[in-house]
Amino acid sequence: MVSVIKLSFHKRLFLQLIAFSWAIVICFIVFQYIREKEYKSEHLSAQLQQYNRHLIYAIEEGVSYEEHISSYEKPFKDLRITLITFSGTVIYDNVISIDSLSNHNNRPEIIEAMKKGSAYHIGRQSTSDGKEYFYSATKGERIIVRTAIPYSNTLQDLLAADWTFILIMIIITLSMSFIAFFTTRKLGKDIEKVNRYEAEQEKNRIKRQLTNNINHELKTPVASIQVCLETLLSGISLNEEKRQELIERCYIHNERLRNLLNDVSLITRIEDGNTLISKEPIVINEIIKEVEEELGIMPENERLNLYTDFTQKVTIEGNLSLIGSIFRNLTENAIRYSEGKNIYISLIENDDIKCLIRFEDDGKGVKEEDLPHLFERFYRVDKGRSRQMGGTGLGLAIVKHSVQFHGGTIKVSNRPQGGLRFDFSLKK
Repeated sequence: MVSVIKLSFHKRLFLQLIAFSWAIVICFIVFQYIREKEYKSEHLSAQLQQYNRHLIYAIEEGVSYEEHISSYEKPFKDLRITLITFSGTVIYDNVISIDSLSNHNNRPEIIEAMKKGSAYHIGRQSTSDGKEYFYSATKGERIIVRTAIPYSNTLQDLLAADWTFILIMIIITLSMSFIAFFTTRKLGKDIEKVNRYEAEQEKNRIKRQLTNNINHELKTPVASIQVCLETLLSGISLNEEKRQELIERCYIHNERLRNLLNDVSLITRIEDGNTLISKEPIVINEIIKEVEEELGIMPENERLNLYTDFTQKVTIEGNLSLIGSIFRNLTENAIRYSEGKNIYISLIENDDIKCLIRFEDDGKGVKEEDLPHLFERFYRVDKGRSRQMGGTGLGLAIVKHSVQFHGGTIKVSNRPQGGLRFDFSLKK
């Protein structure tokens, strides 16, 4: 099983800040490196261009190019000089015999020079001698002069970026990272304290609310049981029918208390976490079949028709009791409050990660303002009628908690045709 490492707020904040800072620095360094290399290349090309123009001027003045090349000082040692016609024919090269040189019209620096008058190209390998050169070409009135410097350690050093600035930027960023670590650690701890305090306060508030609601829900059945028992124990002469009625009333209220305690216990188990609830492979189709069988043995006046649309077998890793409580509580809710005749359970989506299930009834639905509150504990649309129907007020809250325990979400809406629609997902 893969363990999940949960990072503290401080660490998450620090890592996000560091990632953002280093991303900016790296982008700046790359931009600076490219910009500096382009600047040095243009500077180098400008030196070669100056030589090229001197040669073009001498040729146009009628000076022999061989005489000029041999007599005029070259800006770089091992400088290769090539004269090319506009048609691409090489008429002179001081390094390689022109007989072995092909047409140069397809060379990138020549193409660019024909368009713009001058151009340079970095690190292209010569097809004639296999060496890599830095090329710079200049267009004259009748001829193109191209000079080239072979790639050597000297040229590479000349074009290399200045790492002093880059190292300074890295050192500054490292220093800022250390400062950010201690700053975010203090800030993170303060925020975590506030979050823990707020979470504890919210937890206490929910506990108080749950306790108050439970006390409120207990009062009515306890009071009714007490009245019935006091009447039975008072010695008042009662006929057998009245005595039986009081006993049945005690039993009904006792069942209500038992169901309430079971529901509270179930919600507490869910909130206590995964360690207290076991998981196993669950076939959703089998649970729906059990619900259908349970509906079949109910009295006819309480029974609803169940229609299913599950075209596939759906298996998830979950808790049998909680998955069963989702479908049973939704079914009981439809029976008690929908006033409909039918229930529809459909499989909307099923893949390797999750399944999406729709549960619907064809009853009267609820008002739109009540929809957001249906999953709240002890929330009742019709408080008097809900208690008469025997509900604990926790059914839909248990449904929501059970769905969330299985990594899913649930939402409720009114069907266009009437009734309620519950769409919920369960992770596989």
